[in-house]
Amino acid sequence: MKRLAVVGTGYVGLVSGTCFAEIGNQVTCCDIDQSKIDLLNKGEIPIYEPGLKELVAKNSEAGRLSFTTDIGTAIQDAEVVYIAVGTPMSETGEADLKYVRAVAQTIGENLNGYKVIVNKSTVPVGTGKMVEEIVRSASNGAYEFDIVSNPEFLREGSAIKDTMQMERAVIGATSEKAAGIIEELHSPFQTAIVKTNLESAEMLKYAANAFLATKISFINDIANICELVGADVTKVAEGMGLDSRIGPKFLNAGVGFGGSCFPKDTTALLHIAESAGYDFELIKAVIKTNIRQRETVVHKLKNIFGDLNGLNVSVLGLAFKPNTDDMRYAPSVDIIHAITEEGASVKAYDPVAIEEAKKQITAPISYYTDVYETIQNTDVCIILTEWPEVLSLDLNKAKELMNKAILIDGRNIFSLTDVKEKGFIYHSVGRPQIQ
Repeated sequence: MKRLAVVGTGYVGLVSGTCFAEIGNQVTCCDIDQSKIDLLNKGEIPIYEPGLKELVAKNSEAGRLSFTTDIGTAIQDAEVVYIAVGTPMSETGEADLKYVRAVAQTIGENLNGYKVIVNKSTVPVGTGKMVEEIVRSASNGAYEFDIVSNPEFLREGSAIKDTMQMERAVIGATSEKAAGIIEELHSPFQTAIVKTNLESAEMLKYAANAFLATKISFINDIANICELVGADVTKVAEGMGLDSRIGPKFLNAGVGFGGSCFPKDTTALLHIAESAGYDFELIKAVIKTNIRQRETVVHKLKNIFGDLNGLNVSVLGLAFKPNTDDMRYAPSVDIIHAITEEGASVKAYDPVAIEEAKKQITAPISYYTDVYETIQNTDVCIILTEWPEVLSLDLNKAKELMNKAILIDGRNIFSLTDVKEKGFIYHSVGRPQIQ
């Protein structure tokens, strides 16, 4: 059992801290946001993640997990301090490290003995060294400490499973002693351990996310070609995925990637490359394809209707993926803004992301938590998130409720045979159109 302080109660910090408590550690999650800490102390979770509320309650009641704004005391009491604050994209595209710097300063000011300082945030190469310099300066070199880069690989919607059954733990450390402490901390997870230096660990997270983003952009470009030549991207992807060198994951064509990681990390990696004097043309294409892919939905809409002015549109799904309320870089935001600017009116469905969506969607649209209320009296339905309620949509009922039986499926959730039998005009991604 170790005493941990996790600074930052966002997605990464809260999930990681809770899971470390679950395996028997004493964890204090801390944040400067009093309202967040107040919610957590009441047992309320500021983010949506399946199973997290129950796990927080279980470990809080067991006395292994606590929440505070007293970051200094939490640091002083801890053996291991995790930095898990946000690193948002700056205007230049690089990761904004102001929160990381602030935490490093606080750690240095409260250093009262040897500690392992672990960066859990996604940060560019060189951040570990920067944190080391800030802590040493702020502590006047009074105590020894080590820096570790231990990037997270959580998927929103399955983050607890991804932690408790993690595929690998990457440990980039400034000493063997620190690496051993973090390896021991991860031993209950029974996961593969990759030990390396700080720089390699920092680069690894960006490389992994950029590669997955590349797979998505690649299959979306293939999908666009499929539409032009009469091929079916789902069959193309199925055949590709059976090749063990490629694999089936991240080969689902659609409206592009969103969320807190892929858009931010691909852009940050591009900035890292440019700063190092390397022209990373491949990642530029990945980013360009992803932006363009969102426009295909709008183009399909215009190809069907021409003028969008006065068109009644229903949108099923606002979050960038199911089982999360995360609206960061969600395709729905760009698509809704584009079609409302053309004069369309929008009714939007999402079971959990509506409050987050309202913060990002400035267009005057209507929000619903019932699928069938959303599609009623609309001229066309656009599918953007494959929520269970959307996957199980009764097409016969939908056809009765809609003004026109027209579907634009940005996630390819329906079979071409089914929609044809039900009499829908159906446009999906990378598959033949049903007229």
